[in-house]
Amino acid sequence: MALSSPGIGSNLDVNSIVSQLMSIERQPLTALDRKEAGYQAKLSAYGTLKGALSSFQNSVRALSDVSKFQSVKATPADATVLGASASSIAVPGAYSVEVSKLAQSQKLAAVGQASTTSAIGIGTLTFDFGTISGGTFDAVTGKYTGAAFTSNGAGVKTVTIDASSNSLTGIRDAINSANIGVSAAIVNDGGTSPYRLALTSTSIGKTNSIKISVAGDAALSTLLAHDPAATQNLSETATAQNAEFKVDGVAVSKTSNSVSDVIQGVTLSLLKTNVGAPTVVTVARDTASVTTAVNAFVKAYNDVNKTLGDLSAYNATTQQAAILQGDSSVRSIQSQIRNTLTSTLAGIGGSYTTLSQIGVSFQTNGTLAVDSTKLQSAIGTNFNDIASLFAATGKATDSLVSYSSGTANTKPGAYALTVSQLATQGKVVGSAAAGLTIDGTNDTLSVIVDGVSATVTLAAGTYTAAALATEVQSKINGASAFATAGISVAVTQASGTMTLTSNRYGSASNASVAGNGAANLLGATPTATTGVDVAGTINGAAATGSGQYLTGATGIDAEGLKVLVSGGALGSRGTVNYSQGYAYKLDKQADSLLSSTGPISSRTDGINQTIKDIGNRREVLSRRMANVEKRYRAQFTALDTMISSMTRTSNFLSQQLSNLPKIS
Repeated sequence: MALSSPGIGSNLDVNSIVSQLMSIERQPLTALDRKEAGYQAKLSAYGTLKGALSSFQNSVRALSDVSKFQSVKATPADATVLGASASSIAVPGAYSVEVSKLAQSQKLAAVGQASTTSAIGIGTLTFDFGTISGGTFDAVTGKYTGAAFTSNGAGVKTVTIDASSNSLTGIRDAINSANIGVSAAIVNDGGTSPYRLALTSTSIGKTNSIKISVAGDAALSTLLAHDPAATQNLSETATAQNAEFKVDGVAVSKTSNSVSDVIQGVTLSLLKTNVGAPTVVTVARDTASVTTAVNAFVKAYNDVNKTLGDLSAYNATTQQAAILQGDSSVRSIQSQIRNTLTSTLAGIGGSYTTLSQIGVSFQTNGTLAVDSTKLQSAIGTNFNDIASLFAATGKATDSLVSYSSGTANTKPGAYALTVSQLATQGKVVGSAAAGLTIDGTNDTLSVIVDGVSATVTLAAGTYTAAALATEVQSKINGASAFATAGISVAVTQASGTMTLTSNRYGSASNASVAGNGAANLLGATPTATTGVDVAGTINGAAATGSGQYLTGATGIDAEGLKVLVSGGALGSRGTVNYSQGYAYKLDKQADSLLSSTGPISSRTDGINQTIKDIGNRREVLSRRMANVEKRYRAQFTALDTMISSMTRTSNFLSQQLSNLPKIS
């Protein structure tokens, strides 16, 4: 008969006995749990280390930007007259600025309409932009007499007015939606026909006055056709004008109030006139930003160094070791970073090759510190050379050669540069003077520039050679296919003979013209020439030319070094110095340390595998423990049954013996 409860037959606490026996049996499992907890703690520590290195990398990557160490600031004495900013190429100094005119856009207004929704007419509006010159302007009527209009060659733009947009409101919306450089609005002047269409050129300056040609219904033409040199159906309410000002007494005229090509490296934002009261713009090196950047670099290292130390330290007072104390990966990372910071940089064409030269040095406790006095002296002595200590930079000895970029494979060094061929632009040159009368028989040009084609139609009329060149350039550059591809041309003339030149350099630069107007424009046998790429050597090996750029060949120290050759003579062009600063090197070093094949990933992969193995061993042991407990319980059940049986037998015998007759 089975027992309903363990120990009931023997009065033994079987559950307690089995539990105590199993606690002994489970000691290997407890040991595995302790091991796993230790490995999990190491994983967490490596996660902390990885996060610290990632933060360190973000910091040094930001500091590998040359601009962080070459900042120049421009400060106007009167910020209400103008604003100013400067780039690293600006020359320190004080510049006097006197503003007599601010640049402004031309504004035009149409005659009033009784309704904004009534149909006016359909057709095509063609907008051209250029300069109004000569003649006289009547401020009352807003119209010119005897003036000339010269297109700026930037390209004409068209707007289609159809049945869905033939009202004043529709015309306004169609112009605005076309995004052609003109904004339109409707103004209510309060008159009997109060609604007037107002047009404003979105580009300021006198070269951006508006000319509008209309093809379509007469009512549309009557409203909007406007040629400053002929019929003017719009009135000018504001004249396009350039900004006019003086810099150190030199008169300057610009089409914009934001001017960046007057003082090298300085952008002026003109705000108001100050005739008779010049203001001074002071350009000075931003030494404070350099000091901030250097201190940020030092802090970034000290932060990651502290994390590395905390994770691997031994506390003699508490006699407690950090979780990664003695870890070889941590020691290796500390050593690699420190070795980078104590190395001498190669390839620098400046004065500084070590951090200690600008006052940054290691202390006895392993941290970096800044000697502010020494740093300020270095900034004052060789301001432009500090950037090369931190960023990847290049410097050419030839003024017409400029460093563009390097790659991870480019090694620091000074590389000799020779140029055997300068880059040229593709062009087509006419064989005879152009015909100056354009009509329906010679007004179409099928143009291919840099492999992109478009067809343009010239406006009919009789031109001067210069005006025809401007018309051709304007129509080509205004073609959407070219504008979308970022392609443009320059059309010039010499004694009436036209030359059309791609603005691109290199073997991909080309130009050709066909269509019924080709022969009239360029003669019967024009000459088309494809551009060529710059050619030469870097470090004695043939470099790859692309346009005006030369790039160092694969497999040499200068691999990937890219320079711009903008002109000059053939032959030796001096040297290009390329260096990789400490911030740049540490950024790349962090890439390696944090990569999937780096030491942290290798260690964490190993730990994860160990944890997985522990899990497998735990599963095997757990199954074994279940069998052991089952065996113990079976043995105690058998013992319980046997004792129960013996107890019953004993009780029976005792009962029988008690029933025997007693012998007196």
